[in-house]
Amino acid sequence: MMWIVAIAWMYVVVLMAATESSVLGGVLTLLFFGVLPLSLLSYFFGAKGRRARHKERVEKMVRKNGDRRDEPRL
Repeated sequence: MMWIVAIAWMYVVVLMAATESSVLGGVLTLLFFGVLPLSLLSYFFGAKGRRARHKERVEKMVRKNGDRRDEPRL
């Protein structure tokens, strides 16, 4: 669902950028209304998934290596 909203928003922003009077205005519109907000939102909304993948990696490493706390971990 989030991808549909992001694609629709980028469509709107590209159309807004295309109607700007100058190329610089179009590029800045695309950057400040499209790329930056969507990259921040995708980063923030992806935190839960990153946290889950990290937890899974740590659990997998613990299962693989056992619980050897006396050895230093690098």
